[in-house]
Amino acid sequence: MSDPKLLNQLLRLLTELTEESDGYLEREDDSQLWYNRGYANGMAAALTALGHGEAVARTVAPDPYDRARDQQHLPWGKAYEHGREMGERETYEVVSA
Repeated sequence: MSDPKLLNQLLRLLTELTEESDGYLEREDDSQLWYNRGYANGMAAALTALGHGEAVARTVAPDPYDRARDQQHLPWGKAYEHGREMGERETYEVVSA
């Protein structure tokens, strides 16, 4: 990605989603929090794969993905997985547009 403005926008969104979904693991009643956290983690995965892992690490702390993945058969876990898939896919789409 050669556009530093785009990277900064994506990192701001990543920060916002991560902060807004803080505590999602304790909120099984709120699938939207789980989706948002999954989306943020999908974004982080895509940005890391695109060579921006250092910027991601400076922006957000690593997330306990294993705990969320253990919930994937439940409604909130499905929301997380869907969010993760969409966050990763849409990050690639935005970067390659």
